Amino acid sequence: MNNHSAAAPILRVDNVCKTVATAEGQLSILDSVSLEINAGESVAVVGASGSGKTTLLGILAGLDLPTAGDVWLDGDRITAMPEEDRARVRGRCVGFVFQTFQLIESLTALENVMLPSELRGESDAGDDARMYLDRVGLADRLTHYPRQLSGGEQQRVAIARAFASRPKVLFADEPTGNLDTSTGGRVIDLLFALNRESQTTLVLVTHDTALADRCVRVLSLEAGRIEA
Repeated sequence: MNNHSAAAPILRVDNVCKTVATAEGQLSILDSVSLEINAGESVAVVGASGSGKTTLLGILAGLDLPTAGDVWLDGDRITAMPEEDRARVRGRCVGFVFQTFQLIESLTALENVMLPSELRGESDAGDDARMYLDRVGLADRLTHYPRQLSGGEQQRVAIARAFASRPKVLFADEPTGNLDTSTGGRVIDLLFALNRESQTTLVLVTHDTALADRCVRVLSLEAGRIEA
């Protein structure tokens, strides 16, 4: 474990609440959540379905806003920003791996991995993409489209895309949820190997106890609150 306690946390959450209106009235999804995550840490967020895990991940990443409370990401108070500014912060320091892979069907594996870097105007997007696809064992699949890849291969493309952006924080939402146990185990190994190499902060939402146990810290959400 790395000791970053002297530095400011890369993620800080202060008293975050999220409520939504339903036919039955206001539903509380997150209730007074506060936490800090240091640079280089790996943290798993676990809890039953409906406990608020994915909602919390979206708020941490600036994809959603809380009803109350504040979030600081890499020193920026993202809850005080309009979406355009939050998008800039995400582009600068955030990567994503989703359960559903989120690959663009009309792009090859190489083009999918290159896309975020190209959107930022980086000239070496192709070289980086090839390097990361090789690193995840897909050097012979560069020109394959998502429909030509297995679920495990698609998730490895998604992981290569996330790390090719060199994010400071990588958010992963049930990254092994659509994979069989053997393939999921290989994806977990890959995720943590790349995490160690790049010193990326890793924040995972998962039902997978094997995945959670690999993290430095586990946060348990129950009925929208973090349980000690």
